[in-house]
Amino acid sequence: MTLPMTIPAPGLPTRVRIHEVGPRDGLQNEKTLVPAAVKAEFIHRLAEAGLTTIEATSFVHPKWVPQLADAEELMELIDDVDARLPVLVPNERGLDRALALGAREIAVFASATESFAKANLNRTVDGALEMFEPVVTKAKDAGAAVRGYLSMCFGDPWEGPVPISQTVSVSRRLMDMGCDEISLGDTIGVATPGHVREVLDTLNEAGVADDRLAVHFHDTYGQALANTLAALEHGVTTVDASAGGLGGCPYAKSATGNLATEDLVWMLDGLGIETGVDIGRLTATSVWMARHLGRPSPSRTVRALSQKEI
Repeated sequence: MTLPMTIPAPGLPTRVRIHEVGPRDGLQNEKTLVPAAVKAEFIHRLAEAGLTTIEATSFVHPKWVPQLADAEELMELIDDVDARLPVLVPNERGLDRALALGAREIAVFASATESFAKANLNRTVDGALEMFEPVVTKAKDAGAAVRGYLSMCFGDPWEGPVPISQTVSVSRRLMDMGCDEISLGDTIGVATPGHVREVLDTLNEAGVADDRLAVHFHDTYGQALANTLAALEHGVTTVDASAGGLGGCPYAKSATGNLATEDLVWMLDGLGIETGVDIGRLTATSVWMARHLGRPSPSRTVRALSQKEI
C-alpha cells in the first residue's frame, strides 16, 4: 500500500490523540437510518484500526436527532470495544441515561454565539451554560470525564466573524464549571492558520493551556489540515476527525464535512507523529461504511488509497 515518506518537522508533538467523531457527529445528519448493528460494527472496525477514542452516540431526544434514537441498543452492542467511548448528553436526563449504561466519558455541546445557541438549543449562551452546569457537576461526581464542545469559535453563519474574546470567555466558563477538555469547533470551516494561532494564544493568556484543548475543524474552504498543523505547532495534541470525512452540522447549512480521519493520519504519518492508527484498515472501514450509505467517501485519501490495494 502507498504510504507517505516520513520527514519530521521541528516543533511538533511526537504523538497525537485522534478523537474520532464519525459514529456520532458523522452519522447524525444521515437521512437514511443506519441500523444499530451497522453502527456497532463501524465502531468495532474503527477500534481495530487503532483509534483509541471513538465518540459513540448522543443521548439526545429522538425527535431532534432520529439517527441516534438507538443509543441504548448501540451501547449494549459495543460494551466489548477496547477504546474510550465518550457520548454526548444534552441535559441531566440524557446524562442519567448514559450513566445507567456505564458511560464513563460524556460531552456537552455549547455555542460561542447567541444565534447558534438559539438555533441548536433554543436558549441563550448564558441559559445553555446554566443548563450544563448541573450536568457537568453530576457527571464529575459520578467519576466521569467531561468534554465541553464549543461550536462557532471562529465564525457564525448569522453573525459573521466571532470576536476572539467571546470564544475565550465561553471556553473559560466551561472549564471553570469542571470540563476536563474543551474542543474548539470551526463549525462552518472559515478559520485560517493565523486565526487559529491567535485564538490559542489568547486562550493561553486566559489560563487555558494547550493540553486542555482539542481542535475540531471542518473543511468547507479546504483549510482543515492547515489549521490542524497550526494547532499542532502551537502545542495542541488532541484533534477531532471523522472517518471518511462524514458529517456536518444540522443547524448550520453552510457547514460541510468534518476533517477526514484518513487525511489527518496521512499528514501525521508523513510528519512522523504517532497515532497508533493503521491507515489501510481505517480506509477499508470508510470504504465499507460508504457502501452502506450508498455514496463514495469525500476523503481524498480514502479515494486515493481505495483505488490501490488496501
